[in-house]
Formats: sequence, structure tokens, C-alpha cells
Amino acid sequence: MKYDAIIVASGKGDRAGLGFNKVFYRMKDGLTVLDHSLLLFGKDPDCQKIIVVTNEENRDDVPEGDKTVIVEGGERRQDSVRNGLDVAESPYVFVHDAARPFLQEDNLEALKEKLQECDAVVLGHVAVDTIKSLEGDRVVKTVDRNTIFMAETPQCFKTILLKDCYSRCDDILFTDDTSLVESLGYEVRVVFNEHDNRKLTIGDDFKDL
Repeated sequence: MKYDAIIVASGKGDRAGLGFNKVFYRMKDGLTVLDHSLLLFGKDPDCQKIIVVTNEENRDDVPEGDKTVIVEGGERRQDSVRNGLDVAESPYVFVHDAARPFLQEDNLEALKEKLQECDAVVLGHVAVDTIKSLEGDRVVKTVDRNTIFMAETPQCFKTILLKDCYSRCDDILFTDDTSLVESLGYEVRVVFNEHDNRKLTIGDDFKDL
């Protein structure tokens, strides 16, 4: 399977309180969060191109690589992904948050295997906490957590499918790419993840890294 990876690295990361783009935070091993997020894709022979979408001021901070292409980010996350899609050429595309540096190789392989039987797949895990549905500050009901899936990245698609969806989404706001694909009537399958693949978001997330 040949695919391109779009690594979304253009957020400001204000909630992290670092004063700079959080994906350039340097971890104890000397590598940045972004470095770690690129590692698996860099060594995967199926990955043809790593498209790093970042801010203009951070272009020089992106590590060089034979597969690496740097694209300028947009105002919203979906604008950044669209910019990455513009240079994606492989039959499949994997969209991954640069702030998720703990992706495991077996997750990547499972996603590729799942794509052999469908056109869109997302990595994630079932909810472990009790889930409440609210109206304001009032609990309406308790939701069966076994039916709740917490989406992660990578989110993986046939490139032609995701490009088509993006061409039709100017008036649609969405928080992740599978939301867009679902809204246009396409089926999305899942791969269950049992590893730590958390997204680094707030200041405490960066402790002991």
C-alpha cells in the first residue's frame, strides 16, 4: 500500500502555555514532539511522502528528510489539511496530529490492513469513563460508554475520496476528517487502539516527557 502522510503541525498550542508551537517542544531524549511524530512514517517503506503542514515561522524548525515536503498551514485545521491534500499524490492519505508523538508501529500496520477492505478508517479507543448527556448543568441520561468511540489519529482514506469530500466542504465546519466524510454519507470503519496515543494539549501533558 502506497500512501502519503499529512502531519498537521500548524497550531499555536496556546493551551500548552509554552509560548511557542508545542510540537517543537524538546523532549528528554533531545528530539522534539514533531520528530517523534515523524519517525514511524519516515521508516515505513509504504509511506511515499511526509507532508508537514506548519506555520511559516516554523518552516526552518521542521527536520529535513528525503520524503519531507513542507506546506504552509491555514487559519483552521481543515484549511491546513486541505493545503496538505493539494500535494498528496499517493492512492491513500493518512492524516495525523503532530501533537500525538506516541503512535505505535502495530497501529500503523493495523490501519493499513483495514484499508484493504474499506475507504476510510480511524484509530481510537472506546470510552472508559462514565458518559453523561447534559442540558446545561443538568444530567439528562447516562450514555452506554461501550457505544462511545474516542477518535484519535491517524485517520486514513483513499486520497480521491478525501479530496472529493474537501471539494464539497466550504460551508461545513468539522473537528476531524472523519466527521467530514461521515457527513457526506460515506462509511468510516475503526481500528481499536490499546496503546498510549494521547494528544499533548495542556501544560501538564508536557511534564516528564
